[in-house]
Amino acid sequence: MAGRLEDRVVLVTGGGRGFGATIAEAVAREGAHVAIHYNSSAQGAEEVAGHVRALGREAMTAQGDISRWDDIKRVVHEVYARFGRVDVLINNVGDVASNQMSWRDVTEESIDHILAVDVKGTMLMTHEVGLRMVEAKSGVVVNIGSHVVINGSPRAPQYAAAKYGIIGLTKSYAAALGPYVRVNTLGPGFFETERTMNREDWKSGRREAYIERTLLKHVAGPEEIVGSVIFLASDDSRNITGAFLVSNGGYSMVGA
Repeated sequence: MAGRLEDRVVLVTGGGRGFGATIAEAVAREGAHVAIHYNSSAQGAEEVAGHVRALGREAMTAQGDISRWDDIKRVVHEVYARFGRVDVLINNVGDVASNQMSWRDVTEESIDHILAVDVKGTMLMTHEVGLRMVEAKSGVVVNIGSHVVINGSPRAPQYAAAKYGIIGLTKSYAAALGPYVRVNTLGPGFFETERTMNREDWKSGRREAYIERTLLKHVAGPEEIVGSVIFLASDDSRNITGAFLVSNGGYSMVGA
């Protein structure tokens, strides 16, 4: 039985580890060939590529600093040179300022870094791939945002600002690239990765507080979130663009 992304080419940014690796393997299981972008996790990216190939799909890796336009141009060029097209772009890369526990600890360096990666990187990758998708009159962009845009973050306001910026980019490029290209954002809540579970606040009560507030009384794993990415990337969501889909177990219910 053909998968929902059969023979499509999917570019996943930050695909060498964490949620990006989960996404890369999930789209391969749906039949996609995968271009795995990474910055510093070369070994992880190659391991993910190996898993994709083991599923009978083609894979490549491409290194680049997502905050540098020249690097983004080079990565996109490499992917198009290898596959000839990108059918789905998944902008997964993002920094969560996980080491900052209070807004009082914010630094200019942290602000600049998070805005450069989350906003600038997402925008320029969408820009470069989107130009080519419009020329091909076909394509899908899925941005990985956060439910932090609903309630904000007294811990790291720069992170909330960056993720809110992604909503603006989603709406803007949905309008700019339509009718041929759809652009949407997925807003996950907390989900348990190794990075999350190693956070001091997560180990000292925040996990329990999150579960208490969550309607499903559960913290999802990456495999429970990735189905929503597949939905937005596939034809199942063919009539949805410029949208923000929340996946957080009912932690924050959004009105119409």
